[in-house]
Amino acid sequence: MTTITLRGQPIHTGGNLPKIHALAPDFQLVNSDLELRSLKDFRGRKKLFNIFPSIDTPVCALSTKKFNDHARQHPEPVFLMVSADLPFAQKRFCGIEGLANVVTLSMMRDRDFARDWGLLVIDGPLAGLAARA
Repeated sequence: MTTITLRGQPIHTGGNLPKIHALAPDFQLVNSDLELRSLKDFRGRKKLFNIFPSIDTPVCALSTKKFNDHARQHPEPVFLMVSADLPFAQKRFCGIEGLANVVTLSMMRDRDFARDWGLLVIDGPLAGLAARA
């Protein structure tokens, strides 16, 4: 368990972050076309993750825009944006903002991704969402 803060108040995440140089835990997440995606779907490419609670928060929206800018300049890796938002909301946001260089993935079907990666918030107002990472 890790302690983080939200508006100065402690909240906790369950599990442990993956170790450096360890294999990343596999996942089943939903893309903007409502298709399941797993780690193996991105095999052969470096992967950069932006994990956050919701695209509809100012900090998370800004980080997604910044990742899109980096992805435009560096097309070799795949930039994966992971949140609990529905794929419809992720697609709407990217369409409005003109973000075409990142891949959005949703935890809409379950929270295993956040739990397996040690990022599932387990208490406080954001319980059930992923912490920013």
